[in-house]
Amino acid sequence: MNRRSFLTLMGGLGIGALGGAKSASAAGGTFHGYPDSNGVLHDTTLCIGCRRCEKACNEVNHLPQPEKPFTDLNVLNEKRRTTAKEWTVVNKYRPANLDKDVFRKSQCMHCEEPACASACFVKAFTKNPDGSVTYDPTLCVGCRYCMIACPFNIPGYTYERALNPLVQKCTMCHPRLQEGKLPGCVEACPTGALIFGKRKDLVKIAWDRITEHPERYQDHVYGEHEMGGTAWMTISGAPFKEVGLNEELGTKAAAEYTAGALGAVPMVVGIWPVLLGGAYAITKRKEQIAKEEREEAVMSAVARTEDEAAKKLQASLDKAAKDAAKERDRTVASEVKKAVAEAEEALRAQLEAEKAEAVAKAAEEAAAKAAEEAAARFAEQAKAAQNKAAAKPSKPEKGRKGKNDTSGGEA
Repeated sequence: MNRRSFLTLMGGLGIGALGGAKSASAAGGTFHGYPDSNGVLHDTTLCIGCRRCEKACNEVNHLPQPEKPFTDLNVLNEKRRTTAKEWTVVNKYRPANLDKDVFRKSQCMHCEEPACASACFVKAFTKNPDGSVTYDPTLCVGCRYCMIACPFNIPGYTYERALNPLVQKCTMCHPRLQEGKLPGCVEACPTGALIFGKRKDLVKIAWDRITEHPERYQDHVYGEHEMGGTAWMTISGAPFKEVGLNEELGTKAAAEYTAGALGAVPMVVGIWPVLLGGAYAITKRKEQIAKEEREEAVMSAVARTEDEAAKKLQASLDKAAKDAAKERDRTVASEVKKAVAEAEEALRAQLEAEKAEAVAKAAEEAAAKAAEEAAARFAEQAKAAQNKAAAKPSKPEKGRKGKNDTSGGEA
């Protein structure tokens, strides 16, 4: 049944309902859960606040991307709650009894006897045998009783959808469970802070940890009995109220509170067509105004985007031009430096060559001069020897006299 069919049916039954209706049990009576259902145990002593569970939830359920990336841990500095776009959030706490931060993941608790299911008179919520609590948008009439009834303040609402708003919340990855897979957040947790399994087994695991390390944990498993028990349970080293959990909910299931109150729903439903007739016209007008505002906002956003894009493009072009100029200057400087180095090297080589040539020439000239001087000395010595030889008288030869020698003759 969709919303239009529901309103048509209510219009047909309105007069009969206005005539009076006896009290009926809400949502078909009280349901006591499935004894062999699944659950998740969250050990806050192992949680490091990395937000990988948030990222996995977003991807698995195809939710809108957040304004800030999941790697931005500054969001942990503010207390957040689940919304129609964020089915799970991690918050940071600083308990008085600890000298360090504690991180706790928040999402639908998947109660054993869900308050949302007992409060919904069209039965849009279902507690499944696998432990999950799921929502059927085709049955929802947008009354938001589920949001009011939830003791953990979990369901989100798509207020921006004027005519067909939806309730949104964690489903414990029900489609993945049907395929035999783990919930996305459990699969993504790097420290083992999230454990998936049979609820009864998780209770035992929780108490085993508490018993083995009493100095590390509070002596309580949150969700074991709260509101009749929840599929999602938590153990902590800090008092639960100091990590954002309500310790005053009691152990009574929500269905016991809502069953009597919803007995009068049939009579109220009969009045709805009268009220919704006027509300419909108002909603249509609001929708038209919202549409015009959206279109105007879109046009304005497009104009801003184009302007910003043009500015960014111009900035990019300017930066590219500056970078090119710098690169050109660097290239020119490099080439100049290279040319100077090459010129210096060539000049140095030329000087070395000229120096070598000068040395060779000087050596040649010195050798020629030395040869010339040696020749001159030799010539001088030869001449001197000749002159000396010419100046010395010659001696007569012994035993030989001349024919005309008269010395000692006719005297």
